[in-house]
Amino acid sequence: MSVIIPENQLPQELSAEAAVEAAYAGTLSEIASDLVRGLPVLVECDKDLMPFLFMNVRSRLRPHQLRCLFLDGRTPPEGQQMPQGLIATMIGQLRDAVRGAVEKRVVVLPHLDLLATSQGALTTEAKEVIALLYENPELVWLGFKDPSFPLPRVIENLFPHRVSLLGIPRNRLSQLVTQKESRKFGRQFNPWALYKYVSGMNAVRLRKLLSTLEGEDYPESPARAYAQIRQATSGGKLEIPSVDLETQLGGYDKVKKRLRSEILDVLTRKDECSNAEEISRLEGLIPRGMIFWGPPGTGKTLFAKAMATAIGAAITIVSGPELKSRWVGESEENLRQIFHKARQSAPAIIVFDELDSFAAARGTYTGSGVEHSMVNQLLTEMDGFSSDELVFVVGTTNFVEILDPALLRPGRFEFHLHIPYPDKDDRRAILKIYNASMKLEMTDDALDFAVRRTGDYVEGASAGTRFSGDHLNALCRALARIRLREDRSGPTTEADIDRALTEWVERPNMTPAEEKVVATHEAGHAVVSLFCKHATPIERISIRGDSAGALGFVQYQDPAHRYVVTRGQMLDDLCILMGGREAEQLLLEDISIGSAGDLDRATEIARALVENFGMGGPEVGVVSYASENPRSDGRRSCLSASQLELLDKAVARLLLEAKERAAQILLEHRAIVELLRDELVVKKSLDAKAISSFLSNRESQ
Repeated sequence: MSVIIPENQLPQELSAEAAVEAAYAGTLSEIASDLVRGLPVLVECDKDLMPFLFMNVRSRLRPHQLRCLFLDGRTPPEGQQMPQGLIATMIGQLRDAVRGAVEKRVVVLPHLDLLATSQGALTTEAKEVIALLYENPELVWLGFKDPSFPLPRVIENLFPHRVSLLGIPRNRLSQLVTQKESRKFGRQFNPWALYKYVSGMNAVRLRKLLSTLEGEDYPESPARAYAQIRQATSGGKLEIPSVDLETQLGGYDKVKKRLRSEILDVLTRKDECSNAEEISRLEGLIPRGMIFWGPPGTGKTLFAKAMATAIGAAITIVSGPELKSRWVGESEENLRQIFHKARQSAPAIIVFDELDSFAAARGTYTGSGVEHSMVNQLLTEMDGFSSDELVFVVGTTNFVEILDPALLRPGRFEFHLHIPYPDKDDRRAILKIYNASMKLEMTDDALDFAVRRTGDYVEGASAGTRFSGDHLNALCRALARIRLREDRSGPTTEADIDRALTEWVERPNMTPAEEKVVATHEAGHAVVSLFCKHATPIERISIRGDSAGALGFVQYQDPAHRYVVTRGQMLDDLCILMGGREAEQLLLEDISIGSAGDLDRATEIARALVENFGMGGPEVGVVSYASENPRSDGRRSCLSASQLELLDKAVARLLLEAKERAAQILLEHRAIVELLRDELVVKKSLDAKAISSFLSNRESQ
């Protein structure tokens, strides 16, 4: 079945009353039927829709001789001279209606939501009203509430039939557009394409919007008409982002490909389709809940904005901690409001930043317990999505493993997109974008240097922090500030990049003697690695104390083999770790405590070889001795004292062999160690190019 509607099948004129009938005829018929049978009905709708719904229902009740009493609080009850305000007047009207009624009739409460606070608790007036609502069984209640306000449970329980009229049904949209208005969308009017932008609007508001459309008839593209609608439907905290997935997000080709193939391409195909059955099938394939997870600063929110840009959606970014409130029910109401506004502004994307702040696995909360209610409310809202609503929910988190499993099942947050730290290709692409946008004029060598220098941990940051997209942005902004301060217009060099990375890093003020010890230690690591077959090439050596928790370090290039680790590689790692300690012993005839971390890591590797991987030698055998209990000390509790002693001896033997091997390498190449140490003392830092030049000069001598 085609979704294209010929112009002559659309109405020529359409009043607001006729639009309400066309949009909600079936639901209004059910409401009237329930009222005739004496069943109270609660209608959730926008305030501007309520009068038209009431008039329609009243017309349907007339053939049944059922009168309606509309308590709007405008006309004071008889005998009341001075106006007392809307609520007081409405209570007076309600009191007269309840106690003066002698026949069955429908009492309409158009402002029922005003009887409760925004948190859903009872107001003083509401306490008086509740008794009146339950007092006269001859009255049939028709209540209206705005979706922006909750009702107390005691009032909701009065209504066995509840109706929610939020938005308009897609299959009724073709009856809500006149022939004149359809011409603004071209010669072929597709109401399903229009529905993407108006699904959250009620019929009355839609009619007002369509009647104000400007532009020529039968344009080649309906873009102008859609732009006017988009401007009218997006409001509040929602924004229309402009982030191009290809040109403004550098690198991450695999992440982009998955987002395109599983989400964006399906949506594009749906928009291009004109067959109703095929559109419905495609809509069923699109996940509405998504988790974007990865380390801080890797662009999770930026990817959500790029997705919104690609599909023309509004976006609202909500911080998880900001949703929480100490008032009972307010946190859940905050969530409800966010979803309501997003539906009104569809197509829309709701981004819950730091989703784990309130959606951790239930039973693990340590706070007030409001998180449990918030998770339940979030699940309720997501389960309420209809397949034709173009509203997506994106949760960003650094800790996907702690999220509530109920959120991650299919039908909720079923699409998980991992956005890791950028690799070297990603970093290059990101830096190119910032280089162009900030006019840094990096040379090719400077760009290569920046990619290499950002491949390890961030200098001056907390331990274990790698360079993310945000760090690369900060680096480029620092370069731009340097150029601005010095009024420079030439190319950015490698020295500029090194300065931007380290200029304001707080370094320890070491004495010359201390610098010599650190330089000796790092030279030992470096020289041993140069003569180990399986060692990864060195990227940089530094003794400037610009790495968190370390006075000096040797940074290695990305390993060629990331997933397969051999015994030879692990033994070389042990030898390299021993290199710093042995260099101090060789050249200084003393040992500092700076090798403590090296020994910890070396012991860990040796123990893994012996107890986990069956590589400890014939005396311990090809057996895994590691415990499966994560709370144990790593060893099986069933092992005897003699067996534990045997394992410890095997570990000690591997460490001793690594120590002796490192000492032998350093002894044979003592001259290189001394020269490298002296070079480090002078220059403080050497990159791969400087190290290669140093070794070449050494070999030529």
